[in-house]
Amino acid sequence: MGGAVETPSGKTAADENFPVGSWLLPAAKRPHVAAYYAFARAADDIADHPALTPDEKVTRLVAFGEALETGGGDPALFAKAHRLRASLDATGVPRRHGLDLLSAFRQDAVKRRYADWAELIDYCDRSAAPVGRFLLDLHGEDRALWPATDALCNALQVLNHLQDCGGDRRDLDRVYIPLDWLAERGGDVTDLDRPAATPALRHAIDRCLDGVDALLDLARPFPDALRNRRLAAESAVIVGLAERLTARLRRGDPLAQRVALSKGDFALCGVTGLLRGLLAPRRAMPATPATAGLRR
Repeated sequence: MGGAVETPSGKTAADENFPVGSWLLPAAKRPHVAAYYAFARAADDIADHPALTPDEKVTRLVAFGEALETGGGDPALFAKAHRLRASLDATGVPRRHGLDLLSAFRQDAVKRRYADWAELIDYCDRSAAPVGRFLLDLHGEDRALWPATDALCNALQVLNHLQDCGGDRRDLDRVYIPLDWLAERGGDVTDLDRPAATPALRHAIDRCLDGVDALLDLARPFPDALRNRRLAAESAVIVGLAERLTARLRRGDPLAQRVALSKGDFALCGVTGLLRGLLAPRRAMPATPATAGLRR
């Protein structure tokens, strides 16, 4: 493949809604988290680039996957894939956590609508859940915790979609709001073109938030089950931020204004999460249904 492959948007970890590889994590793990994030950011930027055709996006993302799997491709063009491959080899973390992300980004290149919650969660299982699984494997945590971290990561993804629903429709013609929930109140994708949420869109947003609440119910005990206390602290911070953003989206209209967390939210959740992660006794996860039970 000749010429540049990446299409940098300029976004960094500092632009994300939730902490990415923060100082709370063990210092030795942060370079590996940075390699994973850089790979994900580069692939996501390709999928979101407005000037590329769907076929061009898929071709570039397939090439990224081949570079990650085989180490092939021009090192100058696929540096982030090669860097992640080296990181995964060094830590013994499976490559599937990167390849699953690419599957979701290839889907973004060709799919712009989601018929129902089950379709949306299937997408989140590849666009969000691999991040949590990567972090658990990187820290040597029990894979029995995967359902809980899947629930947390999927909840974060849905919250991001709700925050950005207007921009996703305007800039990319993507709609992550389940169409059947819009239709329940006589709405359709054009409701996202309005300056404020219609009753149909408000209904669909609230149903999505009900789904997020169910996911957070599964995720809430998760930090206390982690052996690594620094990872537990970061996870507790993220759970707290997700709860606060859910509450803000219940009250706010993401079409009329940006619904976002404040510096105070980050400060409060940072302190409480740090204390919980470092001081709370370790507890086994309670028996809960698998996240697949929520996909309806």
